[in-house]
Amino acid sequence: MFDLTDKVALVTGGSRGIGRAIALALAGQGAQVAVNYVTNRDAADEVVQQIGEGRAVAIQGDVADAGDAKRLVKETIEAFGSLQILVNNAGLTQDNLMLRMSEEAWDRVMAVDLRGAYLTTKVALRPMIRQRWGRIVNIASVAGLVGNAGQANYAAAKAGLIGLTKSVAKEVASRNITANAVAPGLVETEMTADLTDEQQQAVLQMTPLGRAATPEEIAPAVAFLASEEAGYITGAVLTIDGGLVMH
Repeated sequence: MFDLTDKVALVTGGSRGIGRAIALALAGQGAQVAVNYVTNRDAADEVVQQIGEGRAVAIQGDVADAGDAKRLVKETIEAFGSLQILVNNAGLTQDNLMLRMSEEAWDRVMAVDLRGAYLTTKVALRPMIRQRWGRIVNIASVAGLVGNAGQANYAAAKAGLIGLTKSVAKEVASRNITANAVAPGLVETEMTADLTDEQQQAVLQMTPLGRAATPEEIAPAVAFLASEEAGYITGAVLTIDGGLVMH
C-alpha cells in the first residue's frame, strides 16, 4: 500500500524539521523528491544524500517570491520529468503580542506561510491538470483552527492556508487532483525549540497524550494523503496534535 513509485514530489522547506521527515517518508514509499530550501544548502544536501543520488535533488528558492516559486516547479520537472505531489511545508514564525507585532513581522509570515503556498500551488496545478492526477498537501497548524496568543500572524496565515486548501480542492476535483491539509500540534523542531519551557508546558498540559510529536509522526499522514489510496479524500484537515483540539 501507499506505493509512490514513479511519482515525483516537491517538498517546500524540505531540508529541516517536518519538511525533512516528509521528504524522507515520500522517498521511502518510492517517490523521487525535490527538496526545497532557502539558505541551508548543507541540510538540503544531507537529505538528498540520505534519499540517494538520482532519486532526490536540492533546489534553492524562496516560495514567497513568484519567480522562485515558478522556478521550483520548472526545475523539479526538468530533474525528474513530471510532478505529481506538492507538499507546501515552508513556513516560519515571528511571534509577538498583537499590540507589539510589527507590520514587517505580519507581512513576512503571511508571505511565506500563505502567499508561498498560493504561488507554488498555482504553478504546480498546470502539469497536474494536464496529466489528470495530482496530490497537494498543505502543512497547516492547530493554531489556524483555534488561534494562539502571540501568534496572530501565524494563526491567520495557517487559517488562510486551510481556506486555500478547501477552495483548491473544489476547483480541481474534476481533474482527479486532491488538496488536503495536515494540522500538527506541538512538534519537536527547531521552530518550537525557541519556545520557553513554560510555553511548552502550557501546551502539553492541554494535550491529552501529554507530549510533543516528532516530525516522523507527522510525515506518514502526508505520505498517505499523497497516495493513490487517498484518492477519495479531498478538502480535509487532519489534526495530528495528541488530542489538543479534539471536538
